[in-house]
Amino acid sequence: MPFFKKIRLFSLILLFALSLGLLYSFSRDYFEISKNLDIFNAIYRELNMSYVDDTRPGKLMKTGIDAMLNSLDPYTVYFTEDDIEEYKFITTGEYGGIGASVIEIKGKYYVDEPREGFAAFKAGIRAGDRILSINGNSLEGKNYDAISKLLRGNAGTPVRLKLLKPNATAPVDVNLTREEIKSPAVPYSTLLPDGKTGIIKLTSFTENCSGEVKAALLDLKSKGCTRLILDLRGNPGGLLHEAVNIVNLFVEKGQEVVYTKGRVTEWDRSYLAVHNPVDLHIPLVVMVDENSASASEIVSGALQDLDRAIVMGKRTYGKGLVQQTRDLVYNAKVKITVAKYYIPSGRCVQALDYSHKDASGRVEKVPDSLVTAFKTKGGRIVYDGAGISPDVPVKETPLQEGIANLQSKYFIFNYATLYSAGHSSLRDSTRFEMNHQEFLDFLKYLQTEGFSYQTTLEAEMEDIKKKATENNSFESIQNEYTVFMEKLKQDKSNEFENSEKQICQALSQEIISRYYFQKGRLIHAMRNDAEVTQAINMLQNEAEFKALLGRVEKPNKPFNASKKF
Repeated sequence: MPFFKKIRLFSLILLFALSLGLLYSFSRDYFEISKNLDIFNAIYRELNMSYVDDTRPGKLMKTGIDAMLNSLDPYTVYFTEDDIEEYKFITTGEYGGIGASVIEIKGKYYVDEPREGFAAFKAGIRAGDRILSINGNSLEGKNYDAISKLLRGNAGTPVRLKLLKPNATAPVDVNLTREEIKSPAVPYSTLLPDGKTGIIKLTSFTENCSGEVKAALLDLKSKGCTRLILDLRGNPGGLLHEAVNIVNLFVEKGQEVVYTKGRVTEWDRSYLAVHNPVDLHIPLVVMVDENSASASEIVSGALQDLDRAIVMGKRTYGKGLVQQTRDLVYNAKVKITVAKYYIPSGRCVQALDYSHKDASGRVEKVPDSLVTAFKTKGGRIVYDGAGISPDVPVKETPLQEGIANLQSKYFIFNYATLYSAGHSSLRDSTRFEMNHQEFLDFLKYLQTEGFSYQTTLEAEMEDIKKKATENNSFESIQNEYTVFMEKLKQDKSNEFENSEKQICQALSQEIISRYYFQKGRLIHAMRNDAEVTQAINMLQNEAEFKALLGRVEKPNKPFNASKKF
């Protein structure tokens, strides 16, 4: 078959996949579709025949497909055969690789954190090691995606790294064999110091994450756990059926957890709790933040709607959309938004309306005038259209600009690398905390490295000076400007001294991770987490907990909102 006929056939197949079986729409718009496919085919042919440089047909086509899908929503995505490892990781948490994450610092690439028990860890690769080349390919000028593709591959295949260790003068070659890497959805669960409250950290909704949560819950109960915190902060979501199964751990069999409604009637379906629950009565707090999305919102929202848990934290992201993956030709796939989901009260949490964009293409939020009130099982008022609003909001603690710069410019990461290179072990194990003298040593390190940053207010003042100079009016405010800038300079110099505790916590957490890896990092973060402390206090105050739920004990009957189909 001629090349361009193949392209046209491929376009038709892709269009068919994107249509999701909407035959009536296809028929109605057949002429418009056919005309535009002919135009697309003609442009593609002319570009490949006449463009001054090589167009790389595959890349050109993917660019066109990506742009088409980006005009719809961020969740409708095309995966080429080369992207399958990424797709596999998104859906299962598994990928073929060496078990280490990589970060970029000033155009150079470093190991961020090796995963315990996998190839990189077993080969002695540690955080702070600089990667110079992969399989002989220099990393100069390469972006993160290119490096990720070099590191990932089928399990059992070899990969060779050239590394430069901290404080070393000569690089070393390390030969590895890629392994099947499985990222646990529950990286950490423990019984907290009060001996009664358990916490489960869930980072993603990948295949069988509900099994991991169930195992953690049963383990905690066997150790005496009578109160529970489910931490969904920063969890971007994933598989819908896993969210249903997690809710099912705490609600009656037969209870509707979520239902979906799409443009095609085949997506109008109800998802029920189909298993026997593990615990219907354990007091439960679900922690969320602005990065808790999708399946995280199904779990937190359904448990809120059923008055089964207190939701604590910040308003969630607001993603009420469901995606379905379809197989295409040549081992490609497309993930398409097919429906919206609705939790038991009948509300949808979707915050952005992708079907309505302004003239610049910016997506509009659901207007306040269209936000609707709904009722939970016990009659509490909840709202749709803007994520899940927590029952107990927590105050935003803004990160000081100086500390934010220390982190974003990797001074904390680099100092932890130097510290671990000079200390074979840590005092106090995972309870390690930087002391005052070590804090002073860190400040000296910053001075040696020439650390500096510009605050937002300093930048605004410089802008004022520039505009006043252009208008020949700066001289009239020069004295006031100089005094104010000196005050800003003094405030900035005092910031680190006033933030010693926060800086020491950030440094301690990074240093602990060099010895105890992800688990150590999580344990340290949990110990200094004010929101976790607030959740513990909430669970310990039984009267306050029940009052927040508006709970006067009622028969535990399934609660199913009427559907507006």
